[in-house]
Amino acid sequence: MKDFFKGKTVLITGGTGFLGRSLVGELLPLGVHSIRVFSRDEVKHHRIQEEFNNDARIRCLVGDVRDYERLERAMKDANIVIHAAAMKRIDLIEYNVMEAVKTNVMGTMNVVNACLKNNVEKAVFVSTDKACSPINSYGATKMLGEKIFIESNYSKGKSKTSFISVRYGNVLESTGSVIPYFVEKIKKCEQIPLTDDRMTRFIITPKQAVGLIFMALKHGVGGEIFVPKLKSLKVVDLIGVLKKHYSSRAGVKETGIRPGEKIHEILMNEDECTRAYDLGSAFAVLSQIDCYQNVKYAYLKEKKKVDFSSYCSKDSLVNPGELEKMLLDLKIIGG
Repeated sequence: MKDFFKGKTVLITGGTGFLGRSLVGELLPLGVHSIRVFSRDEVKHHRIQEEFNNDARIRCLVGDVRDYERLERAMKDANIVIHAAAMKRIDLIEYNVMEAVKTNVMGTMNVVNACLKNNVEKAVFVSTDKACSPINSYGATKMLGEKIFIESNYSKGKSKTSFISVRYGNVLESTGSVIPYFVEKIKKCEQIPLTDDRMTRFIITPKQAVGLIFMALKHGVGGEIFVPKLKSLKVVDLIGVLKKHYSSRAGVKETGIRPGEKIHEILMNEDECTRAYDLGSAFAVLSQIDCYQNVKYAYLKEKKKVDFSSYCSKDSLVNPGELEKMLLDLKIIGG
């Protein structure tokens, strides 16, 4: 990837978040000219400067994707845009839907228009499994974000920008994720809330998430959704592994499913599977517009279509022993 990023200017919206910081850490050794970290949180901007020793290639740009003029100016002469800014709290969004629309939908439209105005080479939209057959407002706004990115490939006129999406599950240890929350409860021997003991979730490491984005940037032509091959876990198994590791007697209380939650998540639905290709470590879902125009996607030559009709978190579960080893290997829990 070093040759791909060498000398490039990369702008990351939501760049002070967990994924943004992971991206900065992986991009700096790859010879980038500069990384523009675009975020409205000035305190996190200060922290990212400290974390990366005030590296001169990191440009901290305070701004909001809701503000088109600021975004357009920030994007001037950028080669690559990674759009990670979003409102993400499912429960809060259910009661603040229009605010999520302003950021996740209108903000995404602003990103697209700023890319077109500045003739950016490639732009990647960071989506979520919640966008696949959505049942909550967060998932619906992210689904619309995917649609905006896909459609923009066909209405961009003479602009050279390629718009691509990536879609994945819960990033381990990311902001708001359950592991730090569960560990805090377990260490204090407080009761652990569990919404439903059937609940399963896809899991992805920060390194896998960054790798998927880099794959999309390198190979993506425009209009695809890149989906990683992931393992999934039962949330009740995760609690059990953490309790065992910390020798905790903390109790578990089932609280019921919260507004907008699913028992199982889906990364590709039945319709998408009919136009998905196996890339080895990931899948590429072609747009409905382009799914019969394989000549456009040179990297799909000799790649096979998937032979299943759904990609669901209940179908790729790790057992508790495998989960414990995974958490130990990733140093998410101590040895």
